[in-house]
Amino acid sequence: MLVFILILLLVAAIFGVLGAVLKAVVFLVITAVLTLTVLGAIAWWGIRRSARKFSAEYTRQMNEHAAYRENEAGRQPLPPHHDDRY
Repeated sequence: MLVFILILLLVAAIFGVLGAVLKAVVFLVITAVLTLTVLGAIAWWGIRRSARKFSAEYTRQMNEHAAYRENEAGRQPLPPHHDDRY
C-alpha cells in the first residue's frame, strides 16, 4: 500500500500536479478529522445528558422512598379487621 502511494506521488510530481494532489489530500484529511471531532463531541454531550437525567431520576426516586419510609415508621399498626376470638 505504501509503495502504491509513493508511485502515485511520483507520477503526480512527474506531471506537475503534485501541489494540487497534496492540497486535495490535506483537504480530505482535515475534513475527516473535523467530522470525527464533531461526531465525538455530539456523542459525548448525549452520553453526559443521559447520565445526568439518570442521576436526577435516581435521586428523585431515592428521596420519595426515604419520605415513604419516614411516614411508615411513625404510623401505628392497624387493628385487625375482624375479631378472631370466636
